[in-house]
Amino acid sequence: MAIVVTGVGMLTAVGDTAEDCWKMIVEGRSGISTVSIVPHPGLLSTRAGEVRSAAVPSDSGTDRSILLSRIALEEALVSAGLRDSNPYPDHRTGLAIGTSLGGARRGEEFHRQWLAKGLRQANANLLRQYPLHATADYLAARFQLFGPRTVHSNACAAGSVAIANGLEYLQTGAADMVVVGGVDPLAYLSFGGFSCLGALSPRDCAPYSRSEGLTLGEGAGFLILERSRAAQERGASILAELSGYGLSADAHHPTAPDPRGRGAVAAMMSALQMAGASVQDIDYINGHGTGTPANDGGEKKILLHFDNAIPMSSTKSMIGHTLGAAGAVEAVTTVLAIREQTLPPTVIPTGFDQALEFDAVPGLGRPADISLAISNSFAFGGNNSTLVFRRSTEPDTRAQPQSRDVLVTALAAMVGPAPTSDVAADALFGARALYGESSVSIEEYGPYPIGEIPEDVQKAGINPSALRRLDALSKRSASVVGQLLKERGLSRQEAQSTGLIFATGSGPMSTVEGFQRGLITDGVGNTRLFPNTVMNASAGHVALLHGLKGPTATFCAGSTSGVSALHFGQRLISSGSCDRVIVLSADEASVALLAGYARIPGYLSEEALVPFGNSGRLYSGASAAVLLEAADLVSETPHHGRILSFGFAGDDSGCGNVKQDPSAWSRAMTEAIRSAGLRSDDIDVVVAAAVGRRQIDDLERNAIHDAGLGRVPVSAPKALLGDTQSTAPLLGIHQSVWMRSRQTAPATHHFGNGRSESTALTGAGPLRVLVNSMEVGGNYQSLIVEVP
Repeated sequence: MAIVVTGVGMLTAVGDTAEDCWKMIVEGRSGISTVSIVPHPGLLSTRAGEVRSAAVPSDSGTDRSILLSRIALEEALVSAGLRDSNPYPDHRTGLAIGTSLGGARRGEEFHRQWLAKGLRQANANLLRQYPLHATADYLAARFQLFGPRTVHSNACAAGSVAIANGLEYLQTGAADMVVVGGVDPLAYLSFGGFSCLGALSPRDCAPYSRSEGLTLGEGAGFLILERSRAAQERGASILAELSGYGLSADAHHPTAPDPRGRGAVAAMMSALQMAGASVQDIDYINGHGTGTPANDGGEKKILLHFDNAIPMSSTKSMIGHTLGAAGAVEAVTTVLAIREQTLPPTVIPTGFDQALEFDAVPGLGRPADISLAISNSFAFGGNNSTLVFRRSTEPDTRAQPQSRDVLVTALAAMVGPAPTSDVAADALFGARALYGESSVSIEEYGPYPIGEIPEDVQKAGINPSALRRLDALSKRSASVVGQLLKERGLSRQEAQSTGLIFATGSGPMSTVEGFQRGLITDGVGNTRLFPNTVMNASAGHVALLHGLKGPTATFCAGSTSGVSALHFGQRLISSGSCDRVIVLSADEASVALLAGYARIPGYLSEEALVPFGNSGRLYSGASAAVLLEAADLVSETPHHGRILSFGFAGDDSGCGNVKQDPSAWSRAMTEAIRSAGLRSDDIDVVVAAAVGRRQIDDLERNAIHDAGLGRVPVSAPKALLGDTQSTAPLLGIHQSVWMRSRQTAPATHHFGNGRSESTALTGAGPLRVLVNSMEVGGNYQSLIVEVP
């Protein structure tokens, strides 16, 4: 099944549209200048690729990330002929975006007010557009994209990974058209961070030549992906085919790339294999090309491994490093290079008189025969991503690869004070809450109970020499993966090829708050903290500590992140990209998280979480891991069951809102049931997402009824576990296994008769459990677990 690109949109420092950007890039004209929208006293550099479009005013009431992405996405839809006449139903159109910063500028503004005036005087409305998923929620509502929706945050590889995930949505039938791309604005957080690391060049960056440091940029890039046959049937112009992708982890260093480029080469080879191509087929490489010595030197070695004659250029020399948008912006550039049969150049600084070590297409673009091109993105934490695009001139005749069955072979978790999944299970089935022993005191608002992982628990099993580099999120992530690998012993070779897909609802918020507080108050950020402010930092640490070098990706779309991560991880195995994947989740219950919610009356519970009882939310720090393996390789290995299916749906709630219409959530459930080949009466238990807020819980209750599940026992585990955000769906898989062994569904609500109690489960057949997840902003995701 060929997946093609039918539209593109781009907004960067060199142009307001993809066509304008392309013209400037081919002419080798830089948009880097003195930054005007970020305070820069004390920073190493004042240079940046700033978007100066009149359509993106610096004083807008809308977040800059939203403005940038809205313009580029609309252009992509117009380019594809889908803006005013879209043959695809809204609920069959998906959205996957990559970003590192999202609404960080809004968060910074709130943080400044908090520190200057006190929390009560800070404008809490700023936080509606602060979470990474807020940009996706806005775009979905504005452009009626009500299919699968998610956000990737693999630092500089985020946009590229989002494109890979969009391909999988189409391959699995979760959507018929997907908008994919990335966006990031210039922000004080990133400027201060790279400055404290000494990574910024005081001059304009010069990839592959001076290589003395990077220059930050901002922008957005979006592509429209469709199945080739459907695109041809509607008469679309096909710009290129997205033939494959490859992902890998270096497992080498928290920030620096592997100097030998082994992980990058692995990603490139995997992408070529998926595309049915070889190194000899490569006509052009759009390099990562940041201008830092470590990156540029590594890329030169990578090219030598392949073929030193392959042209490789860096457009960052003109637009700067757009971080989470880079992979998408450079994918658009690569597609346009194929369309125009022209190699984009690398700007070489005036006065540089040394010979380049390879063909970097210096100075100006030049004509070339480009049948196949690849776009590379390499990120903090050793995350590597490669996309393969080819000229689409003939119908695709490749056979659809066989889909492999996937099993759940190991589980591990820690929830609040419960150090292991067994202890968490005992608490859940013993009706003992895993919260309330600790609390968070919010200035001017008082204490709120939480469930949080004690320090001695979350560092258990971690090499003491590594602990100093790890923040709280990374410690619990590494510790729980250690538990998982202890349960399922893998050889060193098996571990090295194992993938790691990480999910987090709100990321390392305490680390981000601590680093940004230093920037705001002292003008200097803590160098030790900054590497852990990126959302994928925990995954990078885990990969390094446990030697995991397979495909890696990070999802940060709020509480639905866990379901999205499980879907992508399972797809990597079923499609043959790897044999096993660890899906990992982690979140905190921190001051930084609760401070934003304390302003909303009744939002946080002061005593307990009562699902369907409007008690208020009560957060628990948690981490969980699920090992997925190809069934054909573990036929003799005991397993816990399998994930049968997924359901994705969205609506137009928009940033920070929950629309009181259950149809979208009901659609997610019914789609999961349909995809599994089941009926609603085949479901034995529903594990609810209920969080103790009426707007959410009543919506779920109505959606369950509309999905034909009104008589099915509904278990609401957050009553005892607390709201564990992205970890909740993974704990739903754990709970399914626990319920099978104990023949009981805990904390169960029977909507039909109003009872709330534990429910005995009888029957000799497999237990089928539907697990729900949702995030404010109108994103609903469900999965079905079958336990033998």
